[in-house]
Amino acid sequence: MIKTARGFTLIEMAIVLIIITILIGGLAVPLSTQIQARRIAETNKTLEEAKEAIIGYAMTHKSTDGNQRPYLPCPDTDGDGREEARVTGMGTGPELDGSCPQSFGFFPWVDLGGAAHDAWGNRLRYVVTRKLTNRISGFSSSTDLNTGAWKNIASSNGCAPVNVAAGVPLVLVSHGPNGWGARNINGNTLAAPSSADENENLLGDNACYVARAPSKPGSAGGEFDDLVTWLPFGLLVSRACPAGCP
Repeated sequence: MIKTARGFTLIEMAIVLIIITILIGGLAVPLSTQIQARRIAETNKTLEEAKEAIIGYAMTHKSTDGNQRPYLPCPDTDGDGREEARVTGMGTGPELDGSCPQSFGFFPWVDLGGAAHDAWGNRLRYVVTRKLTNRISGFSSSTDLNTGAWKNIASSNGCAPVNVAAGVPLVLVSHGPNGWGARNINGNTLAAPSSADENENLLGDNACYVARAPSKPGSAGGEFDDLVTWLPFGLLVSRACPAGCP
């Protein structure tokens, strides 16, 4: 008796393909979630390293008035990775002679030796209190400091109330996975954010920044996935002047 080989029927093949598709689909979602989580962790590490680089800058850059006080780096305003030259001949006032030309821009990764971008290929935003960038006088714990005019961190736009951190000298922002409003490594500025909370972190010389849990489009507070970190002034002074600022 001759036995004939039996192959798969079209129905059986279709069932197998459906099962494979379901299995692949089930694996794809967790994989994409893992990749996103890894990028978020990588960016948080990048932000912390940028903060450490700023502290290192303050430890090695001393004022020119003879007091040897530290000062903070200027933001990069044109995207070349270098801090902008300080303004001279401005006299007294909120923007003191010897301070940065503006308080906001990008993290100067070339001068400070940090990462050039976050895990999504976008520049880190860096905002600083201009008075603390004054290379003539520098700063110390005894400096006459109006922290009420510094940067505030809240869980919603408008900083009403300021319920995360008040009067911080500097803020670093990654615009997160969606990247709305960020400048990418090619020099292109991405579309503006649709939510008020993300837009708060995009404004120029702004006193308020938002740090909160992420939310999806259509949620009550709007879409939000920015990653924000800052440096308390007390910690800055203690790290920049381990033996005390003169």
